[in-house]
Amino acid sequence: MEIPSKYNPQSTESQWYEYWMKNGYFHSVPDDREPYSIVIPPPNVTGILHMGHMLNNTIQDVLIRRARLLGKNACWVPGTDHASIATEAKVVAKLKEQGINKNDLTREEFLKHAWDWTHQYGGIILEQLKKLGCSCDWDRTAFTMDQERYDSVIKVFIDLYNKELIYRGYRMVNWDPEAQTTLSDEEVVYEEKQGLLYYLSYAIEGSDEKVTIATTRPETILGDTAICINPNDERFTHLKGKNVIVPICNRVIPIIEDEYVDVEFGTGCLKVTPAHDINDKALGEKHNLETIDIFNDDATLNSFGMHYEGKDRFVVRREISKELEEKGILVKTETHINKVGTSERTKAVIEPKLSDQWFLKMEDLAKPALEAVLESGDVKLHPKKFENTYRHWMENVRDWNISRQLWWGQQIPAFYFGDGQEDFVVAANLKEALELAKEKSGNSDLQESDLRQDADVLDTWFSSWLWPMSVFGGIMDPDNEEVNYYYPTNDLVTGPDILFFWVARMIVAGYEFRGKKPFENVYFTGLVRDKQRRKMSKSLGNSPDALKLIEDYGADGVRVGLLLSSAAGNDLMFDEDLCQQGKNFANKIWNGFRLVKGWEVADIPQPEASKLGLEWYESKLNKTLVEIEDHFSKFRISDALMSIYKLVWDDYSSSLLEIIKPAYQQPIDKITFDKVIQLFEQNLKLLHPFMPFLTEEVWQHISKRNESEALVIAKWPTIGKIDEQLLEEFDFAAEVIAGIRTIRKNKNIPMKEALELSVLNAEKVSDRFDVVISKLTNVSDIAYTEVQLEGALTFRVKSNEYFVPMEGAIDIEAEIVKINEELKYTKGFLQSVQKKLSNERFVNNAPEKVIAIERQKLADAEAKIETLEKSLASLG
Repeated sequence: MEIPSKYNPQSTESQWYEYWMKNGYFHSVPDDREPYSIVIPPPNVTGILHMGHMLNNTIQDVLIRRARLLGKNACWVPGTDHASIATEAKVVAKLKEQGINKNDLTREEFLKHAWDWTHQYGGIILEQLKKLGCSCDWDRTAFTMDQERYDSVIKVFIDLYNKELIYRGYRMVNWDPEAQTTLSDEEVVYEEKQGLLYYLSYAIEGSDEKVTIATTRPETILGDTAICINPNDERFTHLKGKNVIVPICNRVIPIIEDEYVDVEFGTGCLKVTPAHDINDKALGEKHNLETIDIFNDDATLNSFGMHYEGKDRFVVRREISKELEEKGILVKTETHINKVGTSERTKAVIEPKLSDQWFLKMEDLAKPALEAVLESGDVKLHPKKFENTYRHWMENVRDWNISRQLWWGQQIPAFYFGDGQEDFVVAANLKEALELAKEKSGNSDLQESDLRQDADVLDTWFSSWLWPMSVFGGIMDPDNEEVNYYYPTNDLVTGPDILFFWVARMIVAGYEFRGKKPFENVYFTGLVRDKQRRKMSKSLGNSPDALKLIEDYGADGVRVGLLLSSAAGNDLMFDEDLCQQGKNFANKIWNGFRLVKGWEVADIPQPEASKLGLEWYESKLNKTLVEIEDHFSKFRISDALMSIYKLVWDDYSSSLLEIIKPAYQQPIDKITFDKVIQLFEQNLKLLHPFMPFLTEEVWQHISKRNESEALVIAKWPTIGKIDEQLLEEFDFAAEVIAGIRTIRKNKNIPMKEALELSVLNAEKVSDRFDVVISKLTNVSDIAYTEVQLEGALTFRVKSNEYFVPMEGAIDIEAEIVKINEELKYTKGFLQSVQKKLSNERFVNNAPEKVIAIERQKLADAEAKIETLEKSLASLG
């Protein structure tokens, strides 16, 4: 096969992905091999590929491809999440564009539109992941609303209800007025915002006296049902037992006493609005207060809002404060910082609201999951620092509000047969529900038409918490072959922002429904930020188009660019230059391959330098393998890549190829050629998980291979012999080579002009790398001497001194001037370091590390001065 002059990712990537798919390399079925399974954190069905997905899925692909090379039965299950709130919002918006109001549709009609939308747009992100090179088992693609997953969720709900862990309660919940559904506490993001503190005066009934309260929400005064004072606050002793008149609505409400009131905040008098604040609700229940809800579901005011009925809460806030001011009720306003809860999904300000909802008791369920991470270590978090966050969540876990006022999702399997609070049954379908309802009600005449199913759906997380089990059919068929083989899965790669939403809940579900952990390791990626440390987002316009990056730099270039700066758990400062670096690396590998394949091969003796170079590189590769294994064991994926990067760029391309390269227009010996190809193939195996397309392309160009010999299913290199002595000697030789090259560069001596080298070998270094030094620096002779050489330029490597005779090669006078200048500068630098180290105050107060650095500078400067003075003496 002719090797193209340039690597073209655009043409090769689609070709090789098609080849991998056609040959079923990604597909997995249970067999006698060790399983290695990963489940994808299912992206929202509404989603398109962004930088976070790119990072997360690149890491998963690295792990799964490496497992495949290690001979494991690798299974990566892809899929998407139905994303109740986000998807319903998209469908509602689309219907609105068509002039259709959701409320004018039946549930069945709306769900048809939702499914149509899902079928049209839902697979986009999965197709985009293929462009990144993700080697998922696409035959297993799952969706949290497909029949298997839907049935699993319903079965689990019924099971938990029958265990008395699910209950219905009238509670204060977080209400999203935009999505018009309740949210769990974890879906509320608290943001510090600057607002106003409004001081309002309420008239005391039957007197001219007034009492002043402070509130951040003047629009809620129409729902006030009491004013509360602290019984120990002497300022208000005279108000005990009296009533006040609520401004505007003129409702008479009592003054109550409770130590809950903070005497330091505001005026020390608290308005109590039980329907719109969780703490006020607790006060209301304690003191038997009336509850007046003044809001509609969309956060406009209802009839209790009087002349503000139908207006948005924030519009009312402005207008009512103006009315209060005009009536002399608004005493003053002050700027005030407070935490405002907003919906994670819609960004709307949350409204506390009393509502009938379904809850899951979490306290007992959380215990095995807490132990699994913090005591037994069955589940390991990487980095370990996230254990503290996990502990905080799980030790302070609250009952989970699992119902949502939406249509898109698994409909709660509760069926009502009467008007009483307990007139319902929980069942998988209408037929089973009817039998249970007859039994519970004692009414054998009940018909299916007498039953109505709860309109709410379950929280999206209530389906995705079953994901590692449900994708293998482990809920509906708990003892099937697949779940017994693939579960528990091995590694989970996700973001720390869903540590509680998803990770903790999956661990809870795993122990509850299978008595086992769902995975062994959780690797947390950081957030992808821009160079200014801002989180990438569409609103900021700082998030690059993921597919455009792949088009510009190739998938491999982007993968390398992402991973080069992605330490576990730390945020990634994304810089497009890193993708360019990845692309350059791909070109380096390609060009190195073309160079080797371009040499003529002949049956000639193997040069000693080539033999030694190959022995050294094999040892270096084995040592790097040990490093890589260590990095992977600790989930230091970017460190593993960096080790391979240095091995291929520095050791293979810059050193080995230079050592074995034949002279111009001369052939290479067959022994060296065959060995370098073999070592290059080892490089490709190490690189394949990170750069799958480029490596497969090169692999297939090396020789003609059949389907069973593809790189994607090759064998990961095994660690061989490491000759530490050889590696040390090479490192020493590399410094000698650098010293000679520096002399050539500084003195403008062309490479074709041979030099001689004399060595004062104080270090007693072996001479076996002399052949390599000679070849790479064009040194015609290396002589070992007992005395310093006059009239030569010198350099040091540790205690060894090297002399390069300069007769006729340089302008002696100019060289003496140059050395004198360098000597003058170095002596000045030495004095400044000596001055610093003679300063007692500095030495006594500076950290030991800083002092050690200064002492090293001192030693280096002294050694340099000695070398320069010797060079000067030899030239004089």
